[in-house]
Amino acid sequence: MLAGGNPQIPKGEGDAPVQAYIAAMPGWKRAVGERLDALIGRAVPDVRKAVKWNSPLYGIDGQGWFLGLHCFERYVKVAFFRGARLDPVPPEPSKSGDTRYLHVREDQPFDEAQFVAWVKQASRLPGERM
Repeated sequence: MLAGGNPQIPKGEGDAPVQAYIAAMPGWKRAVGERLDALIGRAVPDVRKAVKWNSPLYGIDGQGWFLGLHCFERYVKVAFFRGARLDPVPPEPSKSGDTRYLHVREDQPFDEAQFVAWVKQASRLPGERM
């Protein structure tokens, strides 16, 4: 584990490294990771997955990455790389003008419908090249 409880998973393309990351998420965060991954897969059936920089990334082949996950001590951070273009804009700001975050916490409600709407919107925007 890295600082904040983020799993240290070797980088790799495809579903297997992402599932290894999710399986290594500590405590309640594992169920969150499983749920987020399932929702993303249903919202974008042709989603491309990878682990880079100890974070699962989700994208569209040939278009780049639209979303990333990262564990912190008190929440799971969902990064929408073109989040400033989503409607409504996800709640957490970033130092990057285009990126916005959603923090999923153990003790706060999670609006799955809004999350799925953001995922669908984000998947249609040009992705981040990493």
